[in-house]
Amino acid sequence: MARTKTRTPETPQARLASAIKVARDAMRKDAGLSGDLDRIPQLAWILFLKAFDGLEQDREVTEADYTAAIEAPFRWRDWAADPDGRTGEALLSFVNGELLPYLRGLSGTHEHDPRDVLAAVFRETNNRMLSGHLLRDIVNKVSEINFTSSDDIHTMAHLYESMLREMRDAAGDSGEFYTPRPVVRFMVQQVDPRLGEIVLDPACGTGGFLVETLEHLLPRVKTAQQRRS
Repeated sequence: MARTKTRTPETPQARLASAIKVARDAMRKDAGLSGDLDRIPQLAWILFLKAFDGLEQDREVTEADYTAAIEAPFRWRDWAADPDGRTGEALLSFVNGELLPYLRGLSGTHEHDPRDVLAAVFRETNNRMLSGHLLRDIVNKVSEINFTSSDDIHTMAHLYESMLREMRDAAGDSGEFYTPRPVVRFMVQQVDPRLGEIVLDPACGTGGFLVETLEHLLPRVKTAQQRRS
């Protein structure tokens, strides 16, 4: 009698890694992206908008007086979340002619206003993809990521660091020095930053020490004021 193999259920981390791999494979087919130096920034701003919209939706629920930094129809939920939404030339036209100019033109109060941060982030950001259909495929894959899940966040950080290592290795002697995340975590634990202190990382590349510092401090946050400070 033939024995039936039992398939091990795919973990959330494995599903996320698979989604990112599919997105990267799709990007390799686009004529506008010549290598990881093009593909990773492209993927990064798409991931950023997905994560930011998740943050805004959480704050809209928990803070009665919260005003969203990104307004309709430029929120991720408006143009990206529907898998059957804009694609092809219509998607390219929206992203290049409306979405990115809107984000670059945001203006806030200059007092920790996220609109100023968004404008700075997207000032030099461009969509390099030439196929709107491939862009839709990537957007749909990114939509599968749940940035409110700590497992997804840590897995995403690991995947992103892996991509950066690939860029470093491909660059040879021109690559940046990469500090492994366990070393970063150990150093932050030894410094033991406290709430209210100013954190400086003068050699900040991809923000690994700053992100790990935030993770170190979050368990100590008890009030909204502490979170803002």
